[in-house]
Amino acid sequence: MPTTTPEKKLFLKERELGALLEITQAINQDHSEAALYRIFQFTLLGQLNIRRLVLYVKEEREWACMACFGAGLADFRKVELPSAITDTCNTVPCHLRDMLGLGPVWENLEIAIPVVQNGYVLAYVFIGNVYEDYAGEEATKFLQTLSNILVGAIENRRLARQRVASAAMRKEIEIAREVQTMLFPRTLPNDAAVAVHASYVPHTAVGGDYYDVVELDEGRVLFAVADVSGKGVAASLLMSNFQAGLRTLLRQKADLATVVHELNHLIFRNAGGDKFITVFFGLYNRATRELQYVNAGHNDPLLVPDSGPVQALRDGTIMLGVMDEVPMLNVGRVIVPPHSLLLTYTDGLTEVFDAAQNEFGEEGVLRVLRQTRYAPLRTIHSELLREITAFDQSGTGFADDVTILSCRFK
Repeated sequence: MPTTTPEKKLFLKERELGALLEITQAINQDHSEAALYRIFQFTLLGQLNIRRLVLYVKEEREWACMACFGAGLADFRKVELPSAITDTCNTVPCHLRDMLGLGPVWENLEIAIPVVQNGYVLAYVFIGNVYEDYAGEEATKFLQTLSNILVGAIENRRLARQRVASAAMRKEIEIAREVQTMLFPRTLPNDAAVAVHASYVPHTAVGGDYYDVVELDEGRVLFAVADVSGKGVAASLLMSNFQAGLRTLLRQKADLATVVHELNHLIFRNAGGDKFITVFFGLYNRATRELQYVNAGHNDPLLVPDSGPVQALRDGTIMLGVMDEVPMLNVGRVIVPPHSLLLTYTDGLTEVFDAAQNEFGEEGVLRVLRQTRYAPLRTIHSELLREITAFDQSGTGFADDVTILSCRFK
């Protein structure tokens, strides 16, 4: 390598200082990431006489070429970064001539400079010089420092955006959770005719289950248990819309069939068929002991009499929101014997699996009911939750929200 005179060293240091100044000014002026990569490219070309450069940056765990210029170079935006580089060049600059199997596309580049932060390689700068006036170990170290400043600034911006987005998402989830909590009734009936208890165990921060109990007048009470497809904020908002529609229809004294038809229209219009809701509605008349009900694609509620077989309440229609009109709607009717128990729930209660992939299922629910039939409702719920927790021998947890709403008819 030719001897560098003191005058030339000073000249090169001035050029390095100019390059450093340009990069730091560009960072402080809050340019876009694409603009910063272009400024980096032009700075190396103009200040340091770097004639060939390729910059790869790791984004979303994938390597992407962000800058590429120089005579005789391929379009590296279409070239995958070889594992021969990523596996071996992780700390200090590497000479490409020492690496095997890179192929002719890399022959006009000489040095790979890893940009390392906190032990991880964030970028690679590849240099190919035509002129020898800026070459050698000192030049490579400065290029590594300059690249570190640029890539580090861009990474810090990305992390800052992620923190802002995460904070916004946390706030959104917090609001959705508050909305969901407001949907649940604050008090449940417990009088001479009925006693009601509910349990809700969300699978995620914001679940898609919903239950409601509405006193229509002194003689009638409506039960509802629903499960919206999907989870999170979108599911919570759709369920909020569903509840608002339900309460409006009940204030208008709509019958059960009308309630189902109108809510189906509401969900279909708002979700466009992309989401649906399974729901069970039960309307109990304290005076006549008649329970009218509609099961819209939901898990079959279980009516357990004081004696005799358990009755699964299946009459109804398909899930709501799938079609503009619900087909073949059938409102079920049953006279409830004294001392009967009604158990309604969402599929999170039954879709629990043991290590052999056996499902807890409706049989598991019935087994617990046979053992706890006359226990307080709170105890029945606790036993059901305890049983499915024990059944989950694999320890993977529940795959969905668990909602239980039960009613004891006196």
